[in-house]
Amino acid sequence: MKLSARNVISGKVVSIRLGAVAASVKVDIGGGHVITSTVTVEAVEDLGLREGLECSIVIKSSEVILATDLD
Repeated sequence: MKLSARNVISGKVVSIRLGAVAASVKVDIGGGHVITSTVTVEAVEDLGLREGLECSIVIKSSEVILATDLD
Protein backbone atom coordinates (compact mmCIF):
# COMPACT_ATOMS: atom_id res chain seq x y z
CA MET A 1 0.00 0.00 0.00
CA LYS A 2 1.31 3.46 -0.88
CA LEU A 3 0.11 6.62 0.86
CA SER A 4 0.65 10.32 0.33
CA ALA A 5 0.61 10.88 4.10
CA ARG A 6 4.08 10.90 5.65
CA ASN A 7 3.04 10.59 9.29
CA VAL A 8 2.70 6.83 9.70
CA ILE A 9 3.27 5.22 13.11
CA SER A 10 3.22 1.49 13.83
CA GLY A 11 1.61 0.11 16.95
CA LYS A 12 -0.59 -2.51 18.56
CA VAL A 13 -4.28 -2.19 19.44
CA VAL A 14 -4.62 -2.33 23.22
CA SER A 15 -8.31 -1.56 23.64
CA ILE A 16 -11.49 -0.91 21.69
CA ARG A 17 -14.55 0.70 23.27
CA LEU A 18 -17.61 0.38 21.04
CA GLY A 19 -20.46 2.87 21.15
CA ALA A 20 -23.67 2.91 19.14
CA VAL A 21 -22.00 4.51 16.11
CA ALA A 22 -18.43 5.41 17.06
CA ALA A 23 -15.59 3.45 18.62
CA SER A 24 -12.57 4.57 20.62
CA VAL A 25 -9.47 2.61 19.62
CA LYS A 26 -6.29 2.87 21.71
CA VAL A 27 -3.01 1.93 20.02
CA ASP A 28 0.26 1.46 21.95
CA ILE A 29 3.09 2.96 19.89
CA GLY A 30 5.83 2.03 22.37
CA GLY A 31 7.78 3.94 24.95
CA GLY A 32 4.72 4.21 27.16
CA HIS A 33 2.79 6.19 24.53
CA VAL A 34 -0.76 5.43 23.43
CA ILE A 35 -2.65 7.14 20.62
CA THR A 36 -6.45 7.13 20.71
CA SER A 37 -8.49 7.30 17.52
CA THR A 38 -12.23 7.67 17.16
CA VAL A 39 -13.59 5.76 14.17
CA THR A 40 -16.95 4.34 13.22
CA VAL A 41 -18.01 0.92 14.51
CA GLU A 42 -18.33 -0.05 10.84
CA ALA A 43 -14.64 0.82 10.31
CA VAL A 44 -13.65 -1.37 13.28
CA GLU A 45 -15.55 -4.27 11.71
CA ASP A 46 -14.29 -3.63 8.15
CA LEU A 47 -10.66 -3.41 9.29
CA GLY A 48 -10.98 -6.45 11.56
CA LEU A 49 -9.60 -4.44 14.49
CA ARG A 50 -9.13 -6.39 17.71
CA GLU A 51 -6.89 -6.18 20.77
CA GLY A 52 -3.36 -7.35 20.02
CA LEU A 53 -3.58 -6.57 16.29
CA GLU A 54 -0.56 -4.78 14.80
CA CYS A 55 -1.70 -1.74 12.83
CA SER A 56 -0.53 1.53 11.36
CA ILE A 57 -1.73 4.95 12.45
CA VAL A 58 -1.84 7.41 9.56
CA ILE A 59 -2.05 11.07 10.54
CA LYS A 60 -3.09 13.46 7.79
CA SER A 61 -4.26 16.83 9.02
CA SER A 62 -4.10 20.40 7.90
CA GLU A 63 -3.89 21.58 11.51
CA VAL A 64 -2.44 20.30 14.77
CA ILE A 65 -2.92 22.34 17.93
CA LEU A 66 -0.75 21.97 21.05
CA ALA A 67 -1.40 23.60 24.40
CA THR A 68 0.26 23.77 27.80
CA ASP A 69 -0.36 25.48 31.11
CA LEU A 70 2.13 28.29 31.53
CA ASP A 71 2.94 29.37 35.05
